[in-house]
Amino acid sequence: MGEHGGELGDEDWTLRFHGLSRLPEPLRLRLRSLVRIAELPAGTRIFGPGQAPTALLLLLQGAVRVSQVSDQGREILLYRVQAGESCVLTTACLLAYEDYTAEGVAETDIRAALLPREAFEELIATSPEFRRFVFAAYARRITDLFTVIEEVAFRRMDIRLAAHLLARADEGPEIRATHQALAAELGTAREVVSRTLQDFARRGWIAQGRGSLTVTDAAGLRGLAES
Repeated sequence: MGEHGGELGDEDWTLRFHGLSRLPEPLRLRLRSLVRIAELPAGTRIFGPGQAPTALLLLLQGAVRVSQVSDQGREILLYRVQAGESCVLTTACLLAYEDYTAEGVAETDIRAALLPREAFEELIATSPEFRRFVFAAYARRITDLFTVIEEVAFRRMDIRLAAHLLARADEGPEIRATHQALAAELGTAREVVSRTLQDFARRGWIAQGRGSLTVTDAAGLRGLAES
């Protein structure tokens, strides 16, 4: 892991964050002086259940996957942190003095600004602008999590999987993902995904390969996804 104190060079990374870019310049300078910049390779476990957060993560480059594993070993994706976003689970744990209950893993090589707990608490207490940034991001993510809960609890798995494949196919018809990875994305069992994909293949909507699949009839999938 590479780590650097303060900001890197003359870069004003706060401009990458919608809320932070609106802060008064003296506060942005203060924020930049308080963070350390970390560079982590893909696959790094950033945090996990039982660990206490030590810093707020502000992602500059890459993507972080935040997921939770049930007692039965089933993984469900809660959300992804993308460049220009903060990790709201870290925010919640910092505010509540609680340990993490989920796992964060770098999906790609990442670069992040880490604001130590002491500095986070200072800014929360003294800066209304920083407080607004933190709680606006928190509110947006809570809304996203309610959508995840609603989909997992109430929406049919074949409809959810069809919609997920269509979204992934926007980047190209071939989707590189194992059945287990798709199950984790959708919060279900691998066997459920495998059975549903076999049905899609029988209908001619997809063609399956080793560790990948290809969407061959997007219209068919869309008809199900919009039903």
